[in-house]
Amino acid sequence: MKERILLFLIVFGMGVFIYVFQSYFNTVWGLALLCALMVIYTIFMNLSYKFKKRKLKKFPEIINENYKPSVTVMIPAHNEESVISSTVENILAMDYENFDIIVIDDRSTDNTPNVIKELEQKYEKVTALIRPQGTFPGKSAVLNDAFKIAKGEAILVFDADATVEPDFLKKMVPNLEPKDVGAVQARKVIRNKNVNILTRCQNNEYTMDSHLQVGRDSVKGAVELRGNGELIKREAIEDIGGWNNYTIVDDLDMSTRLHIKGWDIRFCIDAVVYEEGIIYLKPLYRQRRRWLEGTIRRYLEYFGDVLFSKEMSLRASLDMMAYVSEFIMPGWLLLEFVIRIFKIIFKQAPTQMLYSSIVIGCVIGIGFFFGIRYALRRYDFMPRWDAMFEALQTSIYLFIIWFPLVLYIGFKIMFMKKDMNWGKTAHGLVKEEEDSIKAFIKKEIQKTKEYKDKYTDKLKQILAEKGDK
Repeated sequence: MKERILLFLIVFGMGVFIYVFQSYFNTVWGLALLCALMVIYTIFMNLSYKFKKRKLKKFPEIINENYKPSVTVMIPAHNEESVISSTVENILAMDYENFDIIVIDDRSTDNTPNVIKELEQKYEKVTALIRPQGTFPGKSAVLNDAFKIAKGEAILVFDADATVEPDFLKKMVPNLEPKDVGAVQARKVIRNKNVNILTRCQNNEYTMDSHLQVGRDSVKGAVELRGNGELIKREAIEDIGGWNNYTIVDDLDMSTRLHIKGWDIRFCIDAVVYEEGIIYLKPLYRQRRRWLEGTIRRYLEYFGDVLFSKEMSLRASLDMMAYVSEFIMPGWLLLEFVIRIFKIIFKQAPTQMLYSSIVIGCVIGIGFFFGIRYALRRYDFMPRWDAMFEALQTSIYLFIIWFPLVLYIGFKIMFMKKDMNWGKTAHGLVKEEEDSIKAFIKKEIQKTKEYKDKYTDKLKQILAEKGDK
């Protein structure tokens, strides 16, 4: 109810402001000002990153080789029988001397529990935790249950489809050493990015996100955890009371609570966790809906804490507010168009006023396009024209995916009942497709062989009858 009332007040207040403001001024200047502030902040982040890079070149960071905390890796799994074995075996190959793994089955209805138990019997470092049917649902509850038996001084969370290089922890751990650092997030990359246009755009979206995370890290801003490849201090988890069971985005919720309590979160661009991209549109929408709803709800839930926290750094607070603007923008643009059309219909404003709103909308789109292109050039080392084409595709993809979802989620929070449907991401789809294709080919080969045998026998029979005659 608190989230609903707060969002309603924000939308109503924004609508009244735009309506009144339009009566005396051109509100396009308000949007232009917001865009200008975003550009200035982006430039500030880039300059901070370059300054930090130059400083590290002159004075390389000294890594404390003696800082090697014990790490417990936690991998939640719900109906993941197709991928969980390969994931665990990949993680076991990490070149780090002091870690163990807890694989948690969360009420699976397939063969996942048995696969996990077999992994426990096969590998000394692996512990199986089977959550029975009827236990509290959601990834947060899974992680809280596993945390009760975890022994590590730090907790590393992976999704069930994660793969990493052997030196993953060696790159991550040094970032966790400072006393004020509560967590470190790795860069996420789509493993099957070349399957289709959706997976390519998801990978480009992740690259753009990495670019923003690097910038936020450079200005000591509100870096966020991303669920897969997050390393968190035990002390920090205990300080905020564990994961929030009543959120649908465990990582973003924890990020905000860590910042509120004064913990810093770092981003490690050199450590990469690979995950499977979604190859179909419907499950992609379902996943992004969960991400976006959780993002907006956590801002509404912790609105007062972010504003009035005495422990949260000013930089993190300002950075978080700047980040919120990308969710305000679609709502503002929609209200801008609706109110202008309403005034044009009732002869309260000239038609030309609508064109200026369309122009500023295009300017925002162009800004995102160049931001994506820059990120692809910097982090994926894409050739100039390839980056241009990919950025155009991804800009259209982001508009189709995110813009309508922001509006839908806003409507849902205000007028629909809250649910805990976290829209689980289906893993192993690529493997299933490959197996399906292989099965189809095998079936066709078998059919061909049967036809060949059948007609060979028939031909032999005909030749034999002719021979007798």
